[in-house]
Amino acid sequence: MESKHNQPASYTYAQSGVSIDAGNALVRAIAPLARSTRRPGADADLGGFGGFFDLKAAGFNDPLLVAANDGVGTKLKLAIESGRHDGVGIDLVAMCANDLIVQGAEPLFFLDYYATGKLDNDVATEVVASIAEGCKQAGCALIGGETAEMPGMYSDGDYDLAGFCVGAVERDRVLTADKVAAGDVILGLASSGVHSNGFSLVRRLAADKGWKLDRPALFDQNILLIDTLMAPTRIYVKSLLPLVKSGKIHALAHITGGGLLENIPRILPKTLHAHVDADAWDQPRLMAFLQAQGNIEPEEMARTFNCGIGMAVVVAGDDVADVTASLEAAGETVHRIGHIAAGEKGCTVSGSAETWSALGAWSATHSG
Repeated sequence: MESKHNQPASYTYAQSGVSIDAGNALVRAIAPLARSTRRPGADADLGGFGGFFDLKAAGFNDPLLVAANDGVGTKLKLAIESGRHDGVGIDLVAMCANDLIVQGAEPLFFLDYYATGKLDNDVATEVVASIAEGCKQAGCALIGGETAEMPGMYSDGDYDLAGFCVGAVERDRVLTADKVAAGDVILGLASSGVHSNGFSLVRRLAADKGWKLDRPALFDQNILLIDTLMAPTRIYVKSLLPLVKSGKIHALAHITGGGLLENIPRILPKTLHAHVDADAWDQPRLMAFLQAQGNIEPEEMARTFNCGIGMAVVVAGDDVADVTASLEAAGETVHRIGHIAAGEKGCTVSGSAETWSALGAWSATHSG
């Protein structure tokens, strides 16, 4: 008879580093967070294999679906290093939802993907709570997601986030380049900070310059430097949606990676050029700080950071006053930053001496 100590070991999933119990506990913790994002068309009960959405109940007649997905980028690494997880979910939703509104679409539902080596339920719950908050700000329902515990894939404490958002727009309200015309005005909506782009450069500067992230910012003694850097991306959906539905907006550009210079051409036809005047608004102090710390040329600023403008809004000259008033009433800070003219598809950002710390007048052009 075989002796007991020669029997092969009995493996369990838990021994491999995956906790079914922790995953179930997390689902229980986030269920009420998802329910808090309910909206017409979605009742946000988690637990099935997929999420349902009723377009008819959401009030659409002849809709086109529009989808977007994104991550948070290396801002996530800064969140992990500083233990500040309460805003990255808003960033995640913002990067997707803002990409939908620029096509005229109302964000309807959102799903998230959270992956980590070992599940830390406190961190995961904090992140999902901030995703739910982002969904509320964007008016979309959190109808599902995936939490993946993958030992050996991620370093201790690391996690990654991705988000997927689906929206809809009535067929006759889609925003396309053919609505933009020479003479149109470009309005800029103020950003809340760096948003969620350029953080590889931010983190490099922080390391090379030895920034004290937990001290008050040099440019604002009332706020810690880490908090200015981690400020969540502004979600522009609710302020823009009524104007999109009214037909007064010709085009929208979400200012993400590539800055003003590279994002505005994406909404132009081949025969039109955007001209942006950097003198038209004050450079935010955070942007000036980043520029000074990195000795960054104005042209490089224009293609790396949002430079204080998170969304570009193209409207007819006659509608500037109405659109500005509506956006300001919705809580936005609005700047008149440029115009559209005949020319090769692209964007030129220019400024005078001293604008963005330039020694002389400068100009940067990107061909679309």
